[in-house]
Amino acid sequence: MWKRFVRAIKSLFGGVVSSLEDPKLILEQNIRELNDQVPKMNENIATVKANLVMLKKESERTEKRIVELTSKIKSAINANRDDIAETYALQLEKTRETVQHTAEQIRFAESAYEKALQVKRAFMREKDRKIQEAREALRASERAAWQSKVADALEKFEVGGLDSTHSEMITRLNEQTARNEARIEIALENVDTKTLEIELDAEKLRASELVAQFKREMGKAEDVPEEKPVKKIEIEDEAEADKDAAKTIGRTRTRS
Repeated sequence: MWKRFVRAIKSLFGGVVSSLEDPKLILEQNIRELNDQVPKMNENIATVKANLVMLKKESERTEKRIVELTSKIKSAINANRDDIAETYALQLEKTRETVQHTAEQIRFAESAYEKALQVKRAFMREKDRKIQEAREALRASERAAWQSKVADALEKFEVGGLDSTHSEMITRLNEQTARNEARIEIALENVDTKTLEIELDAEKLRASELVAQFKREMGKAEDVPEEKPVKKIEIEDEAEADKDAAKTIGRTRTRS
C-alpha cells in the first residue's frame, strides 16, 4: 500500500515537473553549462602542467647539485681529506635518490598531463556535437513554431470566414470603381464637346490676333501684300450706273 502511495506521489510531481519544463530553455541552459566547463577544465590542465614544469626544474637543480658534489668529492680526495669526501659522498647518494624520485614524479606528471589533454579533446568533441545537436533542435523548433503560426493563419482564413470577407470586399471595391468610371463616361457624353472645341479655336484666333497686333506695334510685323480695293470699285460702278439710269429716265419723260 505504501509503495503504491509513493508511486502515485512520484507520478503526480513528475507530471508537474514535466509540464513546467521548457525544452528550448533547457537546451539553451545546457549549451551555457557546456561552454562554462571549458574554462574550468583549462584551469585543471594548467595546474597539471605547472606541476610538471616545477618537477622538471627541480630535476635540473638536482642534476646540477650532483655535478657540484662530484667535483667536491674529487677535490677532497686529491687533498687527502677523506673525511670531507665521505660527507660529500653521503650527500651525493641522497641527491641521486632524489633525482630518481623526481624522475618518477615527472613521468607520472607527463602521463597525467597527456591524459588531461586527451580528456579535453574528447570533451571538446562531445561538447561541439551536443551543442550542434541542440542548435539544430532549436532551429527546428523555431521553424515549427513559425509553421504553426502560418497554419493558424490559414485555418483562420478558412474557418473564420476571412477568405469570404476578403473576396467580398474586393468585389465591392471593383463595383464601386466601375460605377465611378461609368459616371465619368456619362458626364463626358452630356458635355457639348463641339462648343468647347469652337471656344478653344476662338481663343487661339484671338491670341494670334493679339500677337500680330503686338508685332505691328513693335515694327516686327511681316509685309502683307495690299489687297485690291474691289469693294470700292464695285461701289463706284454702281453709282455711275444709277446716274446713267436716271438720265435715261429723264430723257424718256421729256420726249413724252
